[in-house]
Amino acid sequence: MKGNCYLKNPNIVSRIIADECILVPIKHTVEDLGSIYSLNEVGTFIWNSIDDNKTVEEIKEMMIEHFEVDPEQLESDLLEFIEQLETLRMVIINDPSSE
Repeated sequence: MKGNCYLKNPNIVSRIIADECILVPIKHTVEDLGSIYSLNEVGTFIWNSIDDNKTVEEIKEMMIEHFEVDPEQLESDLLEFIEQLETLRMVIINDPSSE
């Protein structure tokens, strides 16, 4: 997972509202349309780093430079957050071999 690059799902719209990043699914099922997600500063940083051909490891290194955190805890939290985004179908693995 740490070497993976991810793409944002094109069916997710993100907007910054009152210093929070809001994620809204724009199609799929009726259930998806009722789901709105709000990201804190760290989640917004990760979200904004996706789609820039950065690996999860590169995002971690950027975060270590930007935030005062324990690198081991950061890695654990980052991997958990990316896994949640995958589970919610908000990101997909960018597999260049499938192009």
